[in-house]
Amino acid sequence: MSPRSDRVNQELREQSRRRILEAALTLFAERGYEGTPISQIAERAGVARGLVSYYFPAKEDLLHELLGQALDGILAATDPVDGEVTADQRLAGVIDRTLTMARDTIGVQRLVLCLMLQPATREIFIKVESARAGVVEEFENRLRQIFADRGAGDPALEEVMFRSVLEGVIFKMTVYPQTYPFDAVRHRLFTMYGLPVGDPPAEPVGHLRAH
Repeated sequence: MSPRSDRVNQELREQSRRRILEAALTLFAERGYEGTPISQIAERAGVARGLVSYYFPAKEDLLHELLGQALDGILAATDPVDGEVTADQRLAGVIDRTLTMARDTIGVQRLVLCLMLQPATREIFIKVESARAGVVEEFENRLRQIFADRGAGDPALEEVMFRSVLEGVIFKMTVYPQTYPFDAVRHRLFTMYGLPVGDPPAEPVGHLRAH
């Protein structure tokens, strides 16, 4: 049997690394950061404990990677796509991509919220945010430019208010994923900012309940 090529070995390493990160994310979200030992992450990922330590020498390194990916994803939501030329089109795209990303990555959102709020892990979140300061600032500046192009008198304040609204939506979505009225909230956000949108969803908004 011929030896594996360097490309195949690299792909296998990347697969193992992804499995470890996915396992860590799942367990951190389920049991909390402090309640998750490395041995459980290795077991969930289906790899040897030594391999986890090889890629991530400390458990905090796993958090840094996961949160860094989350921050990169937030910035990517502000990347304009083909057809998004005007400020209104760019803002509509940011709303759609942010809400869709949050809905599709509930586990990540829960983890980030926990890390930001819990005293035991808030310092870790601050370290990661500081290490990615350029990414965070670029995200803020892109939003501020959108509001400036829309003629806002205070684009910085508009950016803060916009993020506050979106983060409130994401918080409720992570707490009540089964009963959150995603389509109705999306429609309401578009009307709040005077963006073109079709008729509201016909289904009435029910009560938020945890399942």
